[in-house]
Amino acid sequence: MMRWLPILASALLTVPALVLRFGALHTAPGFEAVLFGVAILGAAFLLTWAAEVAQVDISQGLALAFLALIAVLPEYAVDLYFAWRAAHQPEYTAYATANMTGANRLLIGIAWPLIIGLYWWRGSGRELELPRSRCVELVFLTIATVYSFVIPLKGTISLFDMVVLVGCFVGYMWRIAQGEVEEPDLLGPAQALGELRPALRRTAVALFFVFAAIVIFGSAERFAEALIHVGKNAGIDEFLLVQWLAPLASEAPEVAIACILTLRGDAQAGMGAMVSSKVNQWTLLVGTLPLVYSISAGTPSAIHLDPRQIEEILLTASQSLFAVAVLANLKLTRREGVLLFALFAAQLCFPDTSVRYGFCAAYLLLALLTLTRRTKDLPVLFREGLFPGH
Repeated sequence: MMRWLPILASALLTVPALVLRFGALHTAPGFEAVLFGVAILGAAFLLTWAAEVAQVDISQGLALAFLALIAVLPEYAVDLYFAWRAAHQPEYTAYATANMTGANRLLIGIAWPLIIGLYWWRGSGRELELPRSRCVELVFLTIATVYSFVIPLKGTISLFDMVVLVGCFVGYMWRIAQGEVEEPDLLGPAQALGELRPALRRTAVALFFVFAAIVIFGSAERFAEALIHVGKNAGIDEFLLVQWLAPLASEAPEVAIACILTLRGDAQAGMGAMVSSKVNQWTLLVGTLPLVYSISAGTPSAIHLDPRQIEEILLTASQSLFAVAVLANLKLTRREGVLLFALFAAQLCFPDTSVRYGFCAAYLLLALLTLTRRTKDLPVLFREGLFPGH
């Protein structure tokens, strides 16, 4: 019975926001930001547990991709809302970029170091080695990262970018779906769901998905607008609030699950989920922004970026390239985790444009130095990622 309590608690977290949203009620922006943010958090936990249980009938690799995709649904909802509004109110373009870059940088700067930190803390060693099956994620992340440098160079996120990035995501899903089916190791609330009779379990999982989706998409607009109003009322840069607070609420559940997996001795699965989440966000999330923008505008359009947005995307792409270089040998050491976190933390302290371009240069230089030491790993990475068994 105790395993069902987190499910009940997560569902109860969504109630105040549902009352406000569907009762057409309003309160202070700060209070709304908390209530709707907590609702998204609760719904994201429900999604994560449901996605874990849904892994029973699909391959482990596809399961990790599916879990990561479902877990970042809250991030998609908030960012796509900003993209929709940006077609009519250009200032919302900055918020869409802020949310997207913040989510991506948090994964590499916080989540990845956290996994290796927990791995070391529980006495498993200073080096986490990933299985060769993770080459798939790394190959497609590499392709998406290399292409992402085109976006700041041309200053737009266009429908052509959508074709490339969403195509990359589709290729990733197709490739990873070829893996073998393995029984997932469920724990806690997910285990309670998984022990239900098959028909009842599938019904419960479907209801979880539907309910969580209603909460997330019903809360996205009010949460996003509340954050913006809080920033304006308090004299805080709304860009920074959207960039860091919104992703924290939406990404907490998947990071929490990855940490639990690591503490239970399955750091490979925990890190695998984080890498898969990065692929999803850097391909599907970025790629769908111009599509939603164009639908809202009523005509094929590109999202035009200002200098600050260009800087943020370039910094995110540079960080991503260094992260790919670090994992090119399928290993993440404690020292590399500390370096990823230190660079991320340092850039938060220096908002000046020239300094942040310096961080871009630092990431690129470190990526180059790392790759030159791992030239033998790259052919293996691409061969295993694209043509396994050859």
